[in-house]
Amino acid sequence: MGVLLDERTPYEPVRILAEDGTVVNPELMPDLSDEQMRELMRRMVFTRVWDQRAIALNRQGRLGFYAPVAGQEASMLASHYALSKDDFLLPSYRDIPQLVFHGLPLYQAFLYSRGHIHGGQIPEDVSALMPQIIIAAHCTQLAGVALGIKLRGEHRVAIAYFGDGATSQGDFYEGMNFAGVFKVPAIFFSQNNRYAISVPVSKQTAAKTLVQKSVAAGISGVQVDGMDPLAVYRVTKEAADRARAGDGPVMIESLTYRYGPHTMAGDDPTRYRTNEELGEWERQDPLIRFRAFLQGKGLWSEKEEEAAIEEAKQTIADALKKADEYMSKQTVGDLIDAMYAELPPELKEQKALFAAGEGR
Repeated sequence: MGVLLDERTPYEPVRILAEDGTVVNPELMPDLSDEQMRELMRRMVFTRVWDQRAIALNRQGRLGFYAPVAGQEASMLASHYALSKDDFLLPSYRDIPQLVFHGLPLYQAFLYSRGHIHGGQIPEDVSALMPQIIIAAHCTQLAGVALGIKLRGEHRVAIAYFGDGATSQGDFYEGMNFAGVFKVPAIFFSQNNRYAISVPVSKQTAAKTLVQKSVAAGISGVQVDGMDPLAVYRVTKEAADRARAGDGPVMIESLTYRYGPHTMAGDDPTRYRTNEELGEWERQDPLIRFRAFLQGKGLWSEKEEEAAIEEAKQTIADALKKADEYMSKQTVGDLIDAMYAELPPELKEQKALFAAGEGR
């Protein structure tokens, strides 16, 4: 029995786990092995540790642009876990964890944050674009990528991740409308973390939900509890299966929350949200919820979590060391070369000046 909701409003979020980790909709349980569920938990723990380390590095001046992800691990990682290696990712600037688990080396993720050109050089075997900074711009790109997949007869899907603010942009509507018309294998994944920087959803749209906007495009839509990793996995897996089968695009609205600021570039969330609200969402923490579920089944322990944390710390330390080595190798000439396939005369001149030491 499917859980995707077609042309029904208001939408009710799909949920499998209650806040205490008990199963409330057993008929919706996804077909995941015990080891697969443990692996999903390890990825969520890794991302929480990585997030904490990245915030500290940013405050030390050792990391550039960074958008915190704590609170959104289930939304990000469980949805990605439902995809295949061949599926195509179009992430936003916050969606670096999915990109890394899709194959981007972690050290390159750090280089991306530091503005190093190698950070944006996606390996050939990783089906993804660079993180999109322009809000909703990759929604139109998603439609194009998915159309290409369809025209080539490939058995894969494309997915774009974006926040609630992106649904107020024209590119979102245009991309979804195009995808619906051509019935392409695309997933529009909106992580509704309640605030587009400091603007709450209630001031962005008069719609009761974001996912009901899929109705106007004539595509399927579903709203899911984004703090519930099993529910997120279930709806994303079904969306991907439907898209692969030629049933067209799907929009998913994942109801989630970011515990930290919008980015580390001076945002102060205490100016636009209350401690009471934050506390309410912290009680829904996806790691706490999933941990309780796994422990209840005898699949997770404090010892395993400690091991996962230590492994994450070591992996992060190794990636930072490698990123530091790359930073010392980049030159102005490298930056100039990366701008064009064939350099115009004025850049050739500038490159020569820097090479001669005259442009310092």
